[in-house]
Amino acid sequence: MDYSFDKVFDFSGKVALITGGANGIGKCIAELYAERGATLVLVDRIEKVHETASALGSQHLSWVGDVSDEDSVKSIVSGTVEKLGHIDILINSAGIGPLDKAEDTSVDLWDLTMAVNLRGSFLYAREVGKQMIKQKSGRIINMASQAALVALDGHLAYCASKAGILGMTRVQAMEWGQHGITVNAISPTVVETEMGAQGSWAGERGEIFKSKMPVGRFAQPQEIAHAALYLTSGASGMITGENLVIDGGYTAL
Repeated sequence: MDYSFDKVFDFSGKVALITGGANGIGKCIAELYAERGATLVLVDRIEKVHETASALGSQHLSWVGDVSDEDSVKSIVSGTVEKLGHIDILINSAGIGPLDKAEDTSVDLWDLTMAVNLRGSFLYAREVGKQMIKQKSGRIINMASQAALVALDGHLAYCASKAGILGMTRVQAMEWGQHGITVNAISPTVVETEMGAQGSWAGERGEIFKSKMPVGRFAQPQEIAHAALYLTSGASGMITGENLVIDGGYTAL
């Protein structure tokens, strides 16, 4: 194999399916993959996903769908394969973070968080994984969080859902490695997106949290995107079952 920089980071001919692709980290990852030549398949629950995809080029696909709906997932994956022939990369980036104290967390909040963050990632990985097994190749990234590793106030359901992502990732990596598939997780700290630093972590709460981080700031979505690019590139074929923590040293304390 040619391990030159230009070769391993050339995504021409690769098809990358990204959930949560209309905004935030998912959109930023999509922009970077498009820059490196990949054909994108963006999935989101909002119609804006079509605008995001078309802005990156007419060759890209976009679908509106609920990641927790099994029929929707099957339809989108099969429709993508029918149109493009293969899926080389899956980025499970769709996620939500409703907050409440442990004693006040409702069943509805718990179920919704698990449905989007964990069930959705499971469904897409399972269906895309079947296709990758046929292809004998593939790269999957499941977006976890530093919340999978540490306790965060008001994040009971979120922490539990992201911890589940890590367990799922390890099993997928173990079972699918023989088929030429790598599966890894990325665990960011708060990221400067609508959902993150501009949302529930804005203001004084965010400033207090940043003061506890060795680097003293939150992450930029581009920093997460470049990590995803590496873990799905030709340079990372020996990395699987891992969790790349991008948290400015917070979990090192």
